Amino acid sequence: MTTEALMEHAEGAAKHAPTAGEYIVHHLTHFNSSGSKQASIVDWHVFNFDTFFYSLTLGLITVLILALAARRATSGVPGRFQAAVEFLVEMVADQARGIIHSEQSRRFVAPLALTVFVWIFLMNAMDLLPVDLLPNIWALLFSANGGNADHAYMRVVPTADLNATLGMSGGVLLLCFYYNIKIKGLGGWVHELFTAPFGSHPLLAPVNFLMQLIEFAAKTISHGMRLFGNMYAGELLFMLIALMGGAWAVNGTGVSLWIGHIVAGSLWAIFHILIITLQAFIFMMLTLVYIGQAHESH
Repeated sequence: MTTEALMEHAEGAAKHAPTAGEYIVHHLTHFNSSGSKQASIVDWHVFNFDTFFYSLTLGLITVLILALAARRATSGVPGRFQAAVEFLVEMVADQARGIIHSEQSRRFVAPLALTVFVWIFLMNAMDLLPVDLLPNIWALLFSANGGNADHAYMRVVPTADLNATLGMSGGVLLLCFYYNIKIKGLGGWVHELFTAPFGSHPLLAPVNFLMQLIEFAAKTISHGMRLFGNMYAGELLFMLIALMGGAWAVNGTGVSLWIGHIVAGSLWAIFHILIITLQAFIFMMLTLVYIGQAHESH
């Protein structure tokens, strides 16, 4: 191949290579019911198939892991797998015991909290996979079925989708409603809605009710957005680091950029392990706290 041909080939590759902005936008677009349309962060008219698939799959894996640990549990010296699961069970049980004083409620809430922690940890851990690995596999499958691989979208971190995290926090809200009614009775909870926190004077009833609505809304929205914000930022940073390696591969801008890409990606991945664990723990703890508050009277 002549020098001119090599230059033309390089120019063609650069021409068809996405810009940094296009790369980020593409990787932040879900495989959803709108096709190739770029959906907003929260769009109630669009169903994100990738979020649903990965969250459901990881949820089944969570149940499988916990069921396998329960089946293999022995009274003798535990293996590493059993010891790790027992550590998680004891950690969650201790936290639940200190927050929820009803033993009957803990029989359901503690296993729920354990499941939530493992499930969210696994969903967060999807961020540790190479940015382009699963999307490229999906693009190959998409093109093999007659689709355009350039427009094959796939996001693999369910907790980086606000629809998913708000859905989970909404589920916690429903549990809070359930335990409010179960512990206090429907009449007692309705009475509390109109008499707390400012007192039982009739003129304060609308203010009390409004404050209760604001409290429930603030808890639910902040519960979901905290997890989403941290995971979305982490996902975006991985994409920016990936661009360093992409710039070296396409433009040949220097070995130092490639080495920087490897070093930065490795360091951020190591630090990100702490983030994905901490965010799973925080979501689990807030779940326990909010359900525990439902057991208390104002």
